[in-house]
Amino acid sequence: MSDSTTIDVPESSAATKGKAPLMGAPRHERGGFKKGIAIFDFVLRIGAIVCVLAAAASMGTSDETLPFFTQFFQFQASYDDLPTFQYFVVAMALVGGYLVFSLPFSVVTIIRPHAVGPRFLLLIMDTVALTFNTAAAAAAAAIVYLAHNGNPNTNWLAICNQFGDFCQKVSGAVVASFVAVLLFVVLVVLSGLVLRKH
Repeated sequence: MSDSTTIDVPESSAATKGKAPLMGAPRHERGGFKKGIAIFDFVLRIGAIVCVLAAAASMGTSDETLPFFTQFFQFQASYDDLPTFQYFVVAMALVGGYLVFSLPFSVVTIIRPHAVGPRFLLLIMDTVALTFNTAAAAAAAAIVYLAHNGNPNTNWLAICNQFGDFCQKVSGAVVASFVAVLLFVVLVVLSGLVLRKH
């Protein structure tokens, strides 16, 4: 009887010691996965900030005047001549402001990878910013397409043959804004993946 008691006590304590790390391991792995996603999320936000601010700066500084013999006959192209480009600059500035504002929340998800509230808030706000960014980029892309190719049916002439620098800047701004759209898509997918695994 004493032998069985002596045998039972080490077995139960060994079994408990053996199970404790095993039960803790999956949770630690999940925490590491979510923390890695949160760090990647932060890096993507920095990249998106660079893209939208570059897009806004490039579009906002797009201005070209064709040289002529007299100052009374000058042709000028500027972003503020077109309401679509004005909307684009405002939209990129607002999206950039939101991204800067979202960085502290992204840091919170790194420190507390299991927190659902900040991640869910970022998912909602990222979706709104993605929609806003996509609308501005698509509208500007349509105007840039007309600037490059024109429209013979409506007698809209392509102006990029004359205003090369202007078209180069606005085209670069549109490309940068679509890169930001792709980064937002990845951010939304990552947030959805983390919330699904919670």
